[in-house]
Amino acid sequence: MASAPEDPVLERYFKGHKAAITSVDFSPNGKQLATASWDTFLMLWNFKPQARAFRYVGHKDVITSVQFSPLGNLLASASRDRTVRLWIPDKRGKSSEFKAHTAPVRSVDFSADGQFLATASEDKSIKVWNMYRQRFLYSLYRHTHWVRCAKFSPDGRLIVSCSEDKTIKIWDTTSKQCVNNFSDSIGFANFVEFNPNGTCIASAGSDHTVKIWDIRVNKLLQHYQVHSCGVNCVSFHPSGNYLITASSDGTLKILDLLEGRLIYTLQGHTGPVFTVSFSKGGELFSSGGADAQVLLWRTNFDELNCKDVYKKSLKRLHFDSPPHLLDIYPRTPHPHEGKIETVEINPKLEVIDLQTSTPPVVDVLSFDSTTTTETIVRSLPDKGEEMCGYFINPSLMSSESSPALKKKTDDMSDLPSESQRSIPLAVTEALEHIMEQLNVLTE
Repeated sequence: MASAPEDPVLERYFKGHKAAITSVDFSPNGKQLATASWDTFLMLWNFKPQARAFRYVGHKDVITSVQFSPLGNLLASASRDRTVRLWIPDKRGKSSEFKAHTAPVRSVDFSADGQFLATASEDKSIKVWNMYRQRFLYSLYRHTHWVRCAKFSPDGRLIVSCSEDKTIKIWDTTSKQCVNNFSDSIGFANFVEFNPNGTCIASAGSDHTVKIWDIRVNKLLQHYQVHSCGVNCVSFHPSGNYLITASSDGTLKILDLLEGRLIYTLQGHTGPVFTVSFSKGGELFSSGGADAQVLLWRTNFDELNCKDVYKKSLKRLHFDSPPHLLDIYPRTPHPHEGKIETVEINPKLEVIDLQTSTPPVVDVLSFDSTTTTETIVRSLPDKGEEMCGYFINPSLMSSESSPALKKKTDDMSDLPSESQRSIPLAVTEALEHIMEQLNVLTE
C-alpha cells in the first residue's frame, strides 16, 4: 500500500547499542536523541549527517530510563545498579552519581521547570531531589510493590506513579500526600504519563490495554484494547490529540484521542518495543526495543502547527497558572473489537532509501562524584582523572603517566582510542566475535 503524505515515515535507524533499548528522549532543541540500554551504556546521537555519537560509560547494570532536563543542559539516567546519574551531555560527559535507592531504579523525570527530579524504584518508593543543590528532598511511600514509573504533572503540582501493586497513585507535591488512587483488578501499569495540559493521565497496561483517566472527575475516559501483548510505554503528542503506544507485540500504535480510535499500526521493530517518545515539538518520534535498534520517525499526521502548540504549552510552565482545561472529548469507555479502519505501515515492505546511521562512537568514561541522600556533590574531576576509568582501580595508575594521558585527551580524535574505552579493545573484539558466532547459530 502506497503511503499518503500524512502518514508517518521511518527516517533513520541508529545502530550502536549491543542490547535492548529501554528508554529514548529528545533534547529540547530537537537536534539530539539520548538512548538507554541493557548494555549499561547511555548514548547520545546527533541528527546532523556524519556527526559522532557519544557513548557514556559509568553505570554498572542495565539503564532503565533516561531524560533530558528542560533546558537540555543535563541528562538524568536510572539504573538497576540502584543509582541515578546526572550527566553533562557533551564530549566530556562528566557525571555525578546519586546512591538513590536500595533497589533497582526504574524511572527518572524532571519537573517542567527543571528544579526537581522524581525517581521511582523497586524499593517501593518514589524520591524527589532538588536539582540546584543536587540533594535529596523527600520520599513518597504508599505503594506495596515495585514502582515502575513516576512523572510530574506539567505544572509540577502533582506526581503520578504506577506500581506492580496494580494501582496508579496521584501525589500532591506540596502536602506530600497521596490524593488519588486508581486500581485495576487485572494487570498493572508499566508506564504512566500526564497529557500536555495536565487534566488526564494515560497508562500502558501489562494486560494489553491503554487507558486514559480524567483526574479531575476520577473517571476512566477511554479504554483501548489494540495490542496483543503488554503495553510498555506511551507518549502524548504535544497537541494532546494523539497518543503513541509501544508494545511487546512488536508494534507501535497511534491513537486519535479526539475521535477515540486507532489510526496507525507501525511495524518497524523485530521483537518487543519497550520505549517511544515524541520530540518536544511533535514533528518526530523515536522508538526502541529488544532488537537494539533506535528508530527515528517523521510524524506527518499532526496537521496542527506544532509551533503554536509548543508556544501554548510553554505558557503553562509557570507555577501560578492553573492547569488548562483544554479537553479530550471522549466517547464512553470502549474496548476496541472488530475491524477498525486503520492504516498499517511496515517500512520493511517498502523499498526506500533509508539512512542507517552507524556513526563513529566516542566512548566517554565517567569519573564521578557520589551523592547519597545526605551529602552534597563534591567538585567534578578534571580531564586527567577521567581517563583512570580505563583501569579497574585508579590507584594502579602511576602519577607520572597522567600528563601524557592529559595530552591524549586534549587532542581527542573522532574514533575512540584504546585508552578511552571502558574495556580493552581485545576484549571488545572477542565479545563481538562471540556475538557474531551466536547470531550465526541462531539463524
